Amino acid sequence: MIKIIDCPRDAMQGLEEFIPTALKIEYLNQLLKVGFSALDFGSFVSPKAIPQMRDTAEVLAQLDKTEQELIAIVANSRGAEDALTFKEISHLGFPLSISETFQQRNTRKSIEEAWAALQNIQNRCIGKRRQLIVYLSMAFGNPYEEAFHPEMLLPFLAKLQEMEVHTVMISDTIGNAEVKAIQNTFHLCHQAFPQMEIGMHLHSTPYNSKSKIEAALEAGVTRLDGALGDMAGARWPKKS
Repeated sequence: MIKIIDCPRDAMQGLEEFIPTALKIEYLNQLLKVGFSALDFGSFVSPKAIPQMRDTAEVLAQLDKTEQELIAIVANSRGAEDALTFKEISHLGFPLSISETFQQRNTRKSIEEAWAALQNIQNRCIGKRRQLIVYLSMAFGNPYEEAFHPEMLLPFLAKLQEMEVHTVMISDTIGNAEVKAIQNTFHLCHQAFPQMEIGMHLHSTPYNSKSKIEAALEAGVTRLDGALGDMAGARWPKKS
């Protein structure tokens, strides 16, 4: 079975103009009717960092009841504590980067500090019987001239497996993944960690994403992130 997760949060958070709360609620409720496996709908982070998501709790209160997974992104223990007060949220997502520079820029933490925060969040999730999803960013290289090779993912996956994190999204943060790299990366990861659910989170365009999605499927990926409507962030190709 292929799981398709729509990520309106990723699409919305980069937009400078604030989307009215009522419009967010209307759009998200329409997405819930589509039948996606899960919806990455919002985040519990500092409003200063991501102003677009400052109304996540208000939005959540008005979403139609659903059996689908609702995913909220958090960047620290405080955000996790806030998110876990809502029983409707079944999954928390945490951004972990294999790039030290990007981890600092994205969450204001070193990778070492991010691991400590992640363990704390995982403990909270286990205590509340929720699931944690980790997004491994810069998984196909980075623009900072930092060393990179696909094997760098393996120790991250090993540590996540030890922490009993069952779902990891390999993330193409800057849209530079090529078909061959996607195939090689997922073959490598699936072979090393066959029991983990390892999915793909692309930042791409309608013009080059189809071949990348096909490459991931051929490599055994069964969990795919996208964003309906070709908005910013992860995007699905239009029908030809």
